[in-house]
Amino acid sequence: MKDISGLNHPIYSESEKNQSKLIPQLLKEGEAGLETLMDWMISLGKESDNLALGQAYQTLYLDKNRRTQEFLASNFPHGVVSLKSEHNVDYRPLQELLAQQDFQRADIVTLQKLCELAGSAAIERKWIYFTEVESFPIEDLLTLDKLWLMHSEGKFGFSVQRRIWLSVGKDFSKLWTKIGWKAGNSWTRYPKEFTWDLTAPKGHLPLSNQLRGVRVIDAIFAHPAWSQTN
Repeated sequence: MKDISGLNHPIYSESEKNQSKLIPQLLKEGEAGLETLMDWMISLGKESDNLALGQAYQTLYLDKNRRTQEFLASNFPHGVVSLKSEHNVDYRPLQELLAQQDFQRADIVTLQKLCELAGSAAIERKWIYFTEVESFPIEDLLTLDKLWLMHSEGKFGFSVQRRIWLSVGKDFSKLWTKIGWKAGNSWTRYPKEFTWDLTAPKGHLPLSNQLRGVRVIDAIFAHPAWSQTN
């Protein structure tokens, strides 16, 4: 019989990519596998950047089993991301939508949170000026980004979009195609033509350019927050 107990299990020592593959295998092992998975999650803690932790949390969150829900409520009451905010912005609604994989509503709430960071004028107009982005606290932008990263298996987030943009020589027209916002000369139409699940191209979400133009997304990519993650 395969040993799936304690620190002997490979999930403690494997790469992040292989850990992700082990999660569904553990859940097939019944109670012993679930115990190992939960112990491993606790060992990482919610400060971890491990994307496999996000996947594990996601799996248990959607399971709706009483045991798993009690475990999450006790050990990860606010998810696997510390919801830090210099401006006291409440990111719990966004965390809940992302945990539910409701990416369309999460995208709307992300813009609302960006407006909160920009101030009362942006909240009233419901969109942001590129000039307001530079005043966003590093802590808040990183919180938003990590929420998207951890709940998308690393597929979505500002930092993902930025890396793709850098990989295509900062060419926005190439970026739009890469992340599925444009096909040929045709812009992807909101909301029906966007893909609101994990089958989307990498970097597809969130819609940080507010559907048109480059000034806001360019300002986000220029933010000093990313100097802490590169």
